[in-house]
Amino acid sequence: MMIRSSATRYALRSLRRNPRRTLISIVGLAFGVGVGLVALSWVGGQEAMSVDAIAGGGLGHLRIAPRGWNERRDDALRLSGDDDLLARVRATEGVAIATPRARTSGLLGLGTRSTHVSLTGVDPETEPRALRYVQRVAEGRYLAPGEEGAIVLGRAIAHRLRAQLEDELVVTVVDDEGEMQSALLVVVGIVDTGSRPIDQSIAHVALSDVERLSGREGFAEITILLDDLATLETTRAAIPTPEGSEVLSWLEISPEFRARLQSGRAFTNVAVAIVLIVVLLGVASAQLTSVLERRKELAVLAAIGMRGRSLVRVVVTEGLILGALGALLALAWSSPILHRWATAGVDLSSMMPSRDGLAFGGVLIDPIYHPAFGAWLVPTALSLSLIATIVASLYPAWFASRTDPASALRVDR
Repeated sequence: MMIRSSATRYALRSLRRNPRRTLISIVGLAFGVGVGLVALSWVGGQEAMSVDAIAGGGLGHLRIAPRGWNERRDDALRLSGDDDLLARVRATEGVAIATPRARTSGLLGLGTRSTHVSLTGVDPETEPRALRYVQRVAEGRYLAPGEEGAIVLGRAIAHRLRAQLEDELVVTVVDDEGEMQSALLVVVGIVDTGSRPIDQSIAHVALSDVERLSGREGFAEITILLDDLATLETTRAAIPTPEGSEVLSWLEISPEFRARLQSGRAFTNVAVAIVLIVVLLGVASAQLTSVLERRKELAVLAAIGMRGRSLVRVVVTEGLILGALGALLALAWSSPILHRWATAGVDLSSMMPSRDGLAFGGVLIDPIYHPAFGAWLVPTALSLSLIATIVASLYPAWFASRTDPASALRVDR
């Protein structure tokens, strides 16, 4: 304990001896660590924003689907025990929203114009809570509970058909028996997300309409949104799964987003590593300069009996003190900025082709970006700073322990 106390006192005295170099080291360390925190915060915000966009863009956090659907993507597959299953899923702890869907391909026509669409049968009561694209309908309204023979279109489909509110569209579908089925659908709403690919995917009707036209009863999927994403695996295990079905996570449903998040995380790790290497070199240079300036002093300490291990402890203690002060200064300048960005958001709409966001893989990314912010910044700053300073102090510490008292005390050095 006495040795450690002496090492700390000596380290503090050494740092005070050259305040300019100490201050430069702390500021450089604080800048590098702060930049690392900003980078990690942006990646954390990007991941959270991407997951929210995926979940609210129709994929959900979890999805109950017929076994094999993820490989085949066959819209003809249906779940068994639908009514009872949906009630049990909604009663599962951690489930915020559970909405059923079924799809069938068809041809929409108005006059002499026609277009191929994927009709999505939905529950009008829960669908707007699960799919943010239909929460605001540009024209008209969304489907009403129990309403049949109505359709809500995306702007791109309506434009192609030159359809307006109250127009009657003819839909033609090939049913499960291979027969042609037709029906009239009245346009009650038009959705405009600002993204043409997404608008082309919106053709919502009642589930009963899809059942009648396709000849297939039941749900093709149950899309689930959670109260807390952190409980994904726990909730996934608790969700009842009927025979012949499986519970898929958004990572399994959307591998392109998983690859995108992994590449973004890898890029940030490389960027943070580069910043820390630069900081490490700067701290190592300062520490080595300090050791060289004190060669005679360290030689005297060695001559009177201080062991090499104690000299190493002195130099490493100096690095630890620099690291702690650098972490505090990094938090002092970066935390207010990150807090403001996290609460108010950063508007990136000027950098996106659409005023409402960037469409990627059929999902619209919100243009208002919120970097991650929380208590995790404190241990992260300390970890980054202390790791950098400890690693940077190893060579100067080794150099100090190898100092030869006789050569260091020579007058001509």
